[in-house]
Amino acid sequence: MNPPKISFYNLAWRWHFYAGLFVAPFMVLLALTGIIYLFKPQLDPLMYGNLLTVQSAEHALSADEQLQRAQAAYPQGKISKYLPPADATSSAQFVMHNDGRDVTVFVDPYRGTVLGEQDAKYNLQAIARALHGELMIGTVGDRLVELAAGWGVMLVISGVYLWWPRGKSAAGILWPRLGSRGRLFWRDLHAVAGFWGAAFLLVMLLSGMTWTGFWGKQYAELWNKFPAAMWNNVPQSDRQARSLNTASQQTVPWAMENTPMPMSGEHAEHMKHAGMSQGPAAPSIRLQQVVDLANSRKVEPGYSITFPTTAEGVFTLAVFANDPRNDATLHVDQYSGKVLADVRWEHYNSVARVTESGVMLHEGKMFGVVNQIIVLLICLMILLSAVSGVVIWWKRRPQGSLGVPPLRHDLPKWKTAMAIMLGLAIVFPLVGASLIVVWALDRLVLSRWFGQRESASGSA
Repeated sequence: MNPPKISFYNLAWRWHFYAGLFVAPFMVLLALTGIIYLFKPQLDPLMYGNLLTVQSAEHALSADEQLQRAQAAYPQGKISKYLPPADATSSAQFVMHNDGRDVTVFVDPYRGTVLGEQDAKYNLQAIARALHGELMIGTVGDRLVELAAGWGVMLVISGVYLWWPRGKSAAGILWPRLGSRGRLFWRDLHAVAGFWGAAFLLVMLLSGMTWTGFWGKQYAELWNKFPAAMWNNVPQSDRQARSLNTASQQTVPWAMENTPMPMSGEHAEHMKHAGMSQGPAAPSIRLQQVVDLANSRKVEPGYSITFPTTAEGVFTLAVFANDPRNDATLHVDQYSGKVLADVRWEHYNSVARVTESGVMLHEGKMFGVVNQIIVLLICLMILLSAVSGVVIWWKRRPQGSLGVPPLRHDLPKWKTAMAIMLGLAIVFPLVGASLIVVWALDRLVLSRWFGQRESASGSA
């Protein structure tokens, strides 16, 4: 007699269940906030048209005159960033710290009129971005999002294994059986949406993880390198360009985050050792000079100019372009106006180029409306898969039980799954650590506790 064929289906189902239990709430939140941020180009003009749009005129005020108007309206405000008008009908924007909060002040570049203000951290798009990146709770939120993304990869891999047809018909595999009812209908929606969205979801998860604070930082340090000669003749500070990025605002591209911030002044190193770097910034060059520099160097409109904050600080002129080939990051000496660094797409290595392109595809910016529609469909598939998975679990869950898929304890070691988990643990260390914790909980606590409860209910 042939021995019965060993099936690891329930084991895969069990880990898919655990991954889904943790990942589903995050996937729903990330999909919803992602959709909001995805349509920022359409939503902002609708919601804040009175602040963003102006009537064009023949002559515009200089950047310094616009700065004076903004400073006069907010005499106690400390201006940190200037966003020149992106086109002839756009307002100028100044980001400043005023009265204990960060605000964006909008100025008519032709008439100098202050159009109004917006909270820089607590507007719809800033909140959506902050929730999407770190749940608005800082480092802990960033790590949770990173964990969810890593477990999302496991969810996709185990889901594809469970979906695999194994001789079944295409109905319920490649398309849902719409005439079905109850749990079978929801199972088809879950399986089909998960299959068609699997590859896209992997791209979204991996491209999004490049921005995380732990894995993303290690990834950048390992793969994103610039030739050392680019910084040889530039005095460097202890700060990195990533300090200019926040959860709610993006200033420099991903490729620039791990690069050093240069220092201003011919004797910058001496200033640093003498402790003068802690003094306040006192720029000798005018803001308009930095704008003229951007124009002469053909930086794409839509850039921002970040002001120096210390005596050694620099003006940072950066554009995080929809087409990463137009990325630009320039650091300018606040005293002489000398360009200390000018980094463009051609300076990125292959990994940085692929990563930047992936980020722009992730945000739906690279190919305009077409890219937005594709990402919207991916987000909708994520929502459908998450919701249908929860419904399936709820419908099959025994009364008074968590409904963990049963597991035979006499199964041999599943070498393929162990290799996949080991690979995930190596590539994503946080996921590896959490895998050990979940395995121990499942083996030592959950399987025994729920097994006893199921036995008790069965006896009753």
